Amino acid sequence: MIRLIQLLNEKNHFLEKFYSVNESQITRLEAGLFDDIEKFYNKREDLLKIIKYIDAEIQKAHGLYKDTMGTFSDEQKNEIRQSLRTKEAYVQRILEQDLMVLGMIDEAKSKIIRELKDVSKARRALGGYKANVA
Repeated sequence: MIRLIQLLNEKNHFLEKFYSVNESQITRLEAGLFDDIEKFYNKREDLLKIIKYIDAEIQKAHGLYKDTMGTFSDEQKNEIRQSLRTKEAYVQRILEQDLMVLGMIDEAKSKIIRELKDVSKARRALGGYKANVA
């Protein structure tokens, strides 16, 4: 039983790290720094792998506990509830962050596309000018 609570707390620890990585990247994106976006996604992938592993361990611990017909004390139930509330709060905030990050990246892509179109128009105009001068 204690193992289950430890795993839930460990998962929350890594969700907190995930949240922190997102916060750092949002700050960088707000400053217009997109150069390390791949590194950001790799960090997130590594954290997701760890969280997935912990989830599997939680399933094992819960299954083992159920198989032994264990019952939770009131204190343990409260710890589990608190841990699950914390997890839900992190998940909600991470989802909000992901929407922000995706929006910022999409906005940057749109800006680049507009700039490329402007450059293309300018080249055509310059090409037309050169043809008329020659």
